Amino acid sequence: MGIMGTVFNKTGTGGNDDNKDKRTYQGDHNLSLETTLQPTDDNVISPLNQNNWDSIRTQSVVTTPTYFSKEQADNLRALAKDKKSGAIQSKRAYKSLKTIEKSDTTVHVEHRNYQKTVASCETDKQRSNASLSRKLHRLRPEYVGMGKSIEKAENKANKRILELRAKIEAVT
Repeated sequence: MGIMGTVFNKTGTGGNDDNKDKRTYQGDHNLSLETTLQPTDDNVISPLNQNNWDSIRTQSVVTTPTYFSKEQADNLRALAKDKKSGAIQSKRAYKSLKTIEKSDTTVHVEHRNYQKTVASCETDKQRSNASLSRKLHRLRPEYVGMGKSIEKAENKANKRILELRAKIEAVT
């Protein structure tokens, strides 16, 4: 089964007589909005899937003026240092994730462009097959005529051979 058969058709052909989803090639198709616009991952954010609006907050917001102890200040300083390091690494990781996402998108787009080319070429090939089929059907009467003329020539030759044999037998 070809790749377009895999992508667009469960049977790989126009369908078979036993298949309730048989293709008639008269306008039927199985392209649905739900499958065409299905997200590539359940967690992809889109207007139809807003995912979530979570954020990150290591430390609660200080809502009122507050005195901190030396121990609290030291702990916050150490935590701030760790978070700064984590933020730098997170930034590097997100940059890599964005690069991966862009690379995946490039491959996805190129694959869809390839599929469009395959689908277009398949249509051209099928159109060519249909044109040849129409031409062959138009030639069928000529073949019948040629076949009859060959049969007529064969009958004529056989008749002449029989006449010649009869003459030879008559002479001998």
